[in-house]
Amino acid sequence: MNEGNRVIAGRYELGALIGRGGMAEVYSGIDTRLGRTVAVKLLKADLAADSTFEIRFRQEAQASARMAHPTIVRVYDAGDEVSVDQNGVERHLPYIVMELVRGEVLRDILRSRKLTQQETIAYTTGVLTALEFSHAAGVIHRDIKPANVMITESNAVKVMDFGIARAVSDSSATLAHTNGIVGTAQYFSPEQARGETVDLRTDLYSTGVLLYEMLSGKPPFTGDTAVSVAYQHVSESPIPPSVINSSVSLALDSVVLKALAKDRAARFQTAADFRAALARAVSGIATPAYQDEAQPPTAPMAPVIVEPAPTVNIPEQDPFETLLAEVREETAEAVRAEPVTTVIDEDEDTELLSQLGFETGKTQVVTRAARKRKLRGEKPSTGLFWGIGSGAGVFVVGMVIWLILGGGALLNFGGGSGGKIQVAYVVGKTYEEAYTTLTNQKLLVDKQLQRSDNIPMGIVISTDPPAGQQVGMKTTITVFVSAGKEQILMPDLTGLTEQEATLKITEAKLFLGTITRADSATIAQNLIISSDPAANTSIPAGSTINLVISTGSVIVPNVVNLDKIDAIAQLTSASVGYLVTTQVDSSCLGTAGTTVIAQSIQPGIQPQQQTIILTLQCVN
Repeated sequence: MNEGNRVIAGRYELGALIGRGGMAEVYSGIDTRLGRTVAVKLLKADLAADSTFEIRFRQEAQASARMAHPTIVRVYDAGDEVSVDQNGVERHLPYIVMELVRGEVLRDILRSRKLTQQETIAYTTGVLTALEFSHAAGVIHRDIKPANVMITESNAVKVMDFGIARAVSDSSATLAHTNGIVGTAQYFSPEQARGETVDLRTDLYSTGVLLYEMLSGKPPFTGDTAVSVAYQHVSESPIPPSVINSSVSLALDSVVLKALAKDRAARFQTAADFRAALARAVSGIATPAYQDEAQPPTAPMAPVIVEPAPTVNIPEQDPFETLLAEVREETAEAVRAEPVTTVIDEDEDTELLSQLGFETGKTQVVTRAARKRKLRGEKPSTGLFWGIGSGAGVFVVGMVIWLILGGGALLNFGGGSGGKIQVAYVVGKTYEEAYTTLTNQKLLVDKQLQRSDNIPMGIVISTDPPAGQQVGMKTTITVFVSAGKEQILMPDLTGLTEQEATLKITEAKLFLGTITRADSATIAQNLIISSDPAANTSIPAGSTINLVISTGSVIVPNVVNLDKIDAIAQLTSASVGYLVTTQVDSSCLGTAGTTVIAQSIQPGIQPQQQTIILTLQCVN
């Protein structure tokens, strides 16, 4: 039978096939009773083989239908249509009727191109917003993955298939069957892989996997079989995404690694916590990661190039800095090519790697001192180490780094016999001006950023040692430069009421500005259409947010005397969004023409989401 002519449950007329997955096929359709477009998902018939499935399926569909939120694909109806085939065998066809979303599945986007970090953060934030709402309603998704995330034509996030995973897993379908439905193995949480009870933190782990894939271009664990991938989720630590994509910051690394903690107690405990950490990472603020000592890695990890911790002050004029950067890049390329052991550039990074969950006692340590000797063609002395992991070795390495970096202000390499230098006053200047002034004094410069609500970005706040102090030649001067105001990730307010939006604005350390009203074909009356600045952009704390609220109306054009095709195009456009049906006058004895002679809804301001009837001319 042609699916295009098929009607489900006596009311849902199927249209074109718009999607296909391991558990279902999705068709566009029309609810002939309400006159609205829908998406109809037809699940595989053998899912309903178990007698308990229909009850569980309906319960979960009803729970999902109660969740009305802009980031969640609405479920309108669900059921199990029973038919009898030509052999007299009863067939069950589970179906779900959902909101029809125009856009693209995130899975397909990831296959076609690399996402920007701004897109990655925006999409992850949208998923977390959906989960925050569903978790508050007591619904755990259980199957967060790219195939269940839609990106609309307006670049908004829509999460779908809430509750479906539970409906399937709680029935007595076979393991082979549920493996294809209840969470693709690449997005499994450790507790799912072990067959344990899941909770909301299971969804947050899967979101962490999704974030990892968007940042690095691939999931953290892959393998030839689902079993091997599930084993890695339980037993192995992921390589930080920055090793694969050098543009990923340590702050983003820390968010991903916390989300992927094996122990649920060590992960983010709520979607709101996860989203807040993501917002902080945009401003460069790292999230303390967790070392899962109970689940140590069981296989060699890929090498990790960790940028020096912020507490290590490397003079900008360090003659070996360029060469060291080249070595890091070469090693990073090797990392992407083939896993080897972990590499650390600085002693201070030992603590950082420990926070990230790596065993530094078995880690190859490559110090700056050793690298400099190698560049000079010297052999390491017996008192120094290459590839050392003991506590004594780390102490020696730290001392060497401390000495090379100047030992604070105590040691002065190249200081010569020059006299004392009075540190120039550079406060209030740009960093470039301060740098030129101080280097002209034969001093070294270390730039440190500080947030400031009052001093513009890029302007010097203070120096250490301060201006006027006498110092030796080539002393390192720490220049504290304004990084501007604290940056906030603008919350997505679309679809919220004015009261809800105001609360979110206040919680985000922002201020409500003007409120204007505008027509919308999709956003219900009195709900937020958009904000300025736009959602998911990085903005200074204390910014003023202007809102646009829906009137719930659209402007209907006059289509009388237009050709039917042109009339339908205008009425179904994004600005009107009406459902159109056509008819010919009942007194017509001929056939319908193509010219519109009447419209059931008059031109002008009218309610949104209506069905309009166009009467066509009669051709005798």
